[in-house]
Amino acid sequence: MVLSSCTKQLVSIDYSEINPAIFPKSEADVEAMVNACYYPLRGAWWDGINTTSERGLMFAEDATTEILSGKYDIQQYGHLLNYTPTSEQATFFYDWYYNKISLMTMTIDLITEAQVSEEVKKKAIAEVRCARGLLAYDLFDLYGPIVVAPIEVLKKPLEENPLPRLTNDEMVSFIEDDLTAAAADLPGPAEAEYGRFSKALAKMIDIRLNLHEKKWDKVKTLCDDIINYNHFSLDPDYVGMWDLEGAKKSPEVIWAIPCNYEGTSENQWQLMVLPENYSPSGGWATVQSTWWFYDTFEDADVRKTMLIAEYTGTDGVVYNRSNPGTNMDLGPIPLKINFDDGRAELTTVDIIQYRYADVLLSKAEAIANSGAPNAEAIELVNVVRRRAGLGDINLSDYSSQDAFNDMILTERSHEYWCENGQYRADLIRHGKFVERCKQLTGSTYANDYKVVFPFSLKTVSEGKGKFIQNPGYF
Repeated sequence: MVLSSCTKQLVSIDYSEINPAIFPKSEADVEAMVNACYYPLRGAWWDGINTTSERGLMFAEDATTEILSGKYDIQQYGHLLNYTPTSEQATFFYDWYYNKISLMTMTIDLITEAQVSEEVKKKAIAEVRCARGLLAYDLFDLYGPIVVAPIEVLKKPLEENPLPRLTNDEMVSFIEDDLTAAAADLPGPAEAEYGRFSKALAKMIDIRLNLHEKKWDKVKTLCDDIINYNHFSLDPDYVGMWDLEGAKKSPEVIWAIPCNYEGTSENQWQLMVLPENYSPSGGWATVQSTWWFYDTFEDADVRKTMLIAEYTGTDGVVYNRSNPGTNMDLGPIPLKINFDDGRAELTTVDIIQYRYADVLLSKAEAIANSGAPNAEAIELVNVVRRRAGLGDINLSDYSSQDAFNDMILTERSHEYWCENGQYRADLIRHGKFVERCKQLTGSTYANDYKVVFPFSLKTVSEGKGKFIQNPGYF
């Protein structure tokens, strides 16, 4: 469960599967059903989409960019854009999580009929709609439009009824309707419990959706909404946000996933990235960054602090770019989080998903692309750069949209590496995704249709002609 306190509520009834026979009879039942909708969004290796492992969004998405690379599995074939309908780590996210959208739809229907106060219903449904909007956006971002089963179909589970994928417009409307409704009824950021959804998160996901669709005016409006809460500010300590208590204390974090050692929601990133001979405690070294990415940082940029470019191994050998061994031959160690003393496996460094810096850079991008780069857009970027210990950039150097967008992509990669994986979407939005792969790897598999992942053969087959595979993967 996302919150450790949520776990205590899930002891009597299992709401993690779709079951129309279950009917909530009390506020505790409603709360348990809401908590079950947080469940697939947590950071658990087996069944949490935000796990910091090869089964998580960040790992898979950053591996398709210059941020992450590897020698096997999705960190290799994803890096080359060599995924196909038989690439399980690419098709997995849809197969594993699409039915959670249906779970949330059923949950909303059941809560509507619950014998509890309207106020309890309103807040509960807002949380579920935010969860559904977030998960639907994540899958849409990976695969394009998906199947969304209406409640009428879900209430007849024994009837076979293959459904087509939504159109792009239908998909966007479905997600935006959820996020708009959620933002209306969720608590404000000052009132929301840490780790739970707020108005600000619903609007932040909506920003990502409208960036995806290049609806710049909507992006600006949503950014201003969050700015006008007067709740968030940039954390003066960028690196410190990934301390053990960093996210909880940060004025910048819009939403983070709390972690614990029990594995309810876990952060296993140290295990993923640290070499076996790292001192004081090593990991599996499943993934590296790239030296190409490292070289894009300015020398004084504090955001590269935890891109570990040198370490002394337990064997006494100094490993770096000149002497990489087998663990730094592709790039530095993308640790990002601050080392959890002596624990290489599960750490309690919370998994930060969205931060206020994204609001500022999103607004800057929207201003520049709805007209032309101007002083306001440049200042928003400079606010973020100053926190990173860097000097200001000048409008005269980025007065064209192309120059500005190239710059904003670089800033986004430096600001958000190994967080939520959304840099992949940033590259796609500006038509640089395939080009960057070719530039970085020379891959012959890098084709324009790779901007979306494939669906599995099983999913297409079960669609009985109504579910159509993404173009290029036939």
